[in-house]
Amino acid sequence: MSAAHASIASQAPQSFLAFDFGIKRVGVATGSRFSGAAEPLKSIAVEGEARFVAIEKLVREWQPDALVIGVPFHPDGAEHEITQRARRFGRQLKSRLRLPVFEVDERYTSVEAESRGARDVDSVSAALILEQFLREQQA
Repeated sequence: MSAAHASIASQAPQSFLAFDFGIKRVGVATGSRFSGAAEPLKSIAVEGEARFVAIEKLVREWQPDALVIGVPFHPDGAEHEITQRARRFGRQLKSRLRLPVFEVDERYTSVEAESRGARDVDSVSAALILEQFLREQQA
């Protein structure tokens, strides 16, 4: 690896918090580029300003380099109401936290989390979103 390439690679975000946005709950997971894996953390079941306060606390605790937001689409790729709300949530996080925010198409992550028998489907979905993002970054 050239020195320039190593410098660029070292500037890329290395640690992440990921979010599975929902109107009633937001699942949260953490992970890193180094491990290529994600770990479910928790679901945040409060709304409005309290939701952002809880997220800001997690960001202070985990100190991620960037955030990853799952953005849902219909099976045919069409957007729906939650698509726009998830994107708005991502913009709010970027504005409040001053961290890069990456979007990931998260179709079927909740279905996969449920099929795994997850107790906290939302945080497991967030972990699946982050793992998908990390795989896409490696490709």
